[in-house]
Amino acid sequence: MLPEGYIYPKAQRPVRDLLRKRSHLVEQRTANVLSIQNIIVRNTGSRLSANRIKQLSRNDVEGLLPDADQALAVTSALAVVRCLTEQIKAVEKRVSTQMQSTPLYELLQTVAGIGPILAQTILLETGDIGRFPHVGDYASYCRCVDSTKVSNGKRKGQGNVKNGNPYLAWAYAEAAHFAIRWHPSVQRYYQRKQTKTTVPVAHKTVAHKLARACYHMMRHQVPFDAAKAFG
Repeated sequence: MLPEGYIYPKAQRPVRDLLRKRSHLVEQRTANVLSIQNIIVRNTGSRLSANRIKQLSRNDVEGLLPDADQALAVTSALAVVRCLTEQIKAVEKRVSTQMQSTPLYELLQTVAGIGPILAQTILLETGDIGRFPHVGDYASYCRCVDSTKVSNGKRKGQGNVKNGNPYLAWAYAEAAHFAIRWHPSVQRYYQRKQTKTTVPVAHKTVAHKLARACYHMMRHQVPFDAAKAFG
């Protein structure tokens, strides 16, 4: 009576878990960069970009922060950021060697906003696309749809919003962010949605569209068509 669960292939689990570790390392690096930004803003009144922070030397830090304790706090965080950056690059290199260049991998990188890392994440987290009978099942698994319960046009509650795959939810949210910035047809679609609703909802709508497009691409092995997705 219970639906069968999907068991991820054992041979592919290590590389999938390695890519998940990368996202954890990126979160730690971002937290340290934000910490450095906050220290500098509080004590100097100027905000440095993340790229500028990563290029700071010890002399630069001592020039910005004459107090020795504050300078040590920043240089310590910078050392952690650089160590994390090295480990992230090592993980990315290892995943790239483990990922075979398949037609699906190449197809996904033609989608607006999706590069090598996001393509790897989508492929490894999706697994066998055949386990999703309909595109709505996949969009739900990617956390791209609401989990509200409606009866006779009235909202009767909300389901578990944490059902689904958080890594796919992140991947399509990131893809939507870059697609909105760089792809003209996605920009126009996003702007139309934004005039009718809020910014987070419009952004989520773009992520939903990308998830549906990727489902059809992976299932039928067809190229990305922006006109169909955002026309």
